[in-house]
Amino acid sequence: MTAADLLIKHLEQEGVRFIFGIPGGPIMPLYAALAGSRSIRPVLAKHEEGAAFMADGYARASGSFGVCCTTTGPGATNALTGVAVAYADHIPLLLLTAQVPTRQFGRGAFQESSQEAVDVVSIYRPVTKWSVMVQHPERAAAVIRTALRVMTSGRPGPVHVNLPMDFLGAPSAEDIVPAGRYRFQARTFDRDSVREAAGRLVSAKRPVILAGYGVHLSGAWAALRRLAERLSIPVATTFRAKGVFPEDHQLSLGVFGYSGAPEVREFVLGPETDLLFVAGSSLGEVSTCGWDRRLGRKEALIQLDVEPEAVARNYPVTTALIGDAGAVLTELLYQVERDLKSRDVAEPGLAAGTAGRGALPAASCPGPEPDRKAGCLHPRTLLAELREALPADALVFVDNGTIRTWTGRHFPVCREGTFFVNMGLASMGYAVAASIGGCLARPGRAVAALVGDGAFAMNGMEVHTAVECGAPVVWVVVNNGGLGMIHHGARMQFGGLVPSPLYREPLKAADLGRALGAAAFRVERPGDLRVAVADALSLARPAVIDVAVDLEAVPPMGQRVASLQKELTAEPVAAR
Repeated sequence: MTAADLLIKHLEQEGVRFIFGIPGGPIMPLYAALAGSRSIRPVLAKHEEGAAFMADGYARASGSFGVCCTTTGPGATNALTGVAVAYADHIPLLLLTAQVPTRQFGRGAFQESSQEAVDVVSIYRPVTKWSVMVQHPERAAAVIRTALRVMTSGRPGPVHVNLPMDFLGAPSAEDIVPAGRYRFQARTFDRDSVREAAGRLVSAKRPVILAGYGVHLSGAWAALRRLAERLSIPVATTFRAKGVFPEDHQLSLGVFGYSGAPEVREFVLGPETDLLFVAGSSLGEVSTCGWDRRLGRKEALIQLDVEPEAVARNYPVTTALIGDAGAVLTELLYQVERDLKSRDVAEPGLAAGTAGRGALPAASCPGPEPDRKAGCLHPRTLLAELREALPADALVFVDNGTIRTWTGRHFPVCREGTFFVNMGLASMGYAVAASIGGCLARPGRAVAALVGDGAFAMNGMEVHTAVECGAPVVWVVVNNGGLGMIHHGARMQFGGLVPSPLYREPLKAADLGRALGAAAFRVERPGDLRVAVADALSLARPAVIDVAVDLEAVPPMGQRVASLQKELTAEPVAAR
């Protein structure tokens, strides 16, 4: 077999079903090997960034890892943002890039990206767990095995393997090694720390759990819910972790952070909360309301993370729990049961405990429908109709923009593993393409991408990719005539004294979708979106729903603007 054949064989035994990418001369030996595969299907993207986003979406929705490939030179550099998004959000992704033949290094070969030209291996090192060039055909399979092990060990993340063209097609004497013999996942925990944390949780007067995306990465939803119910602890989530705890549960507080309601923020940060248990979040800016100092002033702060360097990075902790979220939460629950029995504590039970939303002021729950402007929908109306029209288990990918901030508060998610947003890098255009990967990962499930017109403009050509590969994604394009978040942010922070980020010619998303082969709908009146979504789902084919949205509906982004303003002046603007 050639080195490319061995590579494909290893991916086959890992259960890989799709490789997202765009072919080119130097990567063709890999595509030739792929042609002989009975289980892996190439998906032809329209841009390498879109291919990386699709692989990312596939990984998030499948719980496995995604694979994408590019040719050398610009093909490799085009995928950089997509891989950086996966790195920032700790998503396992394998990027395979081609390279010109080794004998041409340093000679000015066409699109050369070796260390003697545009050094693509070095370019990817800051945004991957491992970036390497295969140095010999006999090393190709060993490098792939190492890449897969690094990608999935500890905190997951992307890896990059650069493949010289002359090595890909060369024969290799290596054998295929079973996956169980070269990679594994250690689910360790520290018993003493678990005992200490359990004791603090049982003794706390009003503890709160803040669940982060690490709970999703570990698949620890059930363990989190059992712990919360056993001690009747209210649970808030970071925005990226929305849905890891069902938002219709009586212990659910909803989202905490920039996209959460002010009442949730005050409940979590208020003096009555004596213990905060942070599970699977590194407590960055977005997840801490701009690093609110009150987080570090609790009587006890317990932080759980798989990487030791993430713990106590921004706040001093009382108890550190290092390990996989699923393993630690399970052991914590066992220890809680031992403590309750040994202390002869009255059974807490869910019914006797403090409810989540029930403990919040009524203002934290959605109020009446907002006033409606003729010819368009208020974002809250859009979200209410979309939630009503989608099945509870539909996969929803949300892009960055004004709709993201509205979604945090007004789009309830009650099933785990159904809500996806990139928040580490917060790249626009992500959901447009990632939803295709998610759709291929979970066939038979409804998939919707909630994107602004600005985000759709960035990667909207990938609608054609969905048409070609038969992925029935429904794109709901929130069309407010430009970059709405920048528009409102500029008005709030600078009084509008900046160049307008609005379009003089509105984007006709429905027309674009129709031209790319998708079904297309235009929505301008309340009540019509739920009908359009139902019609689109019944077609079982890609569909673009262009929704006219009220630009002047100010999104709940004042806290983020206040945080930015604080860096410029001593007088932050009031948070909204």
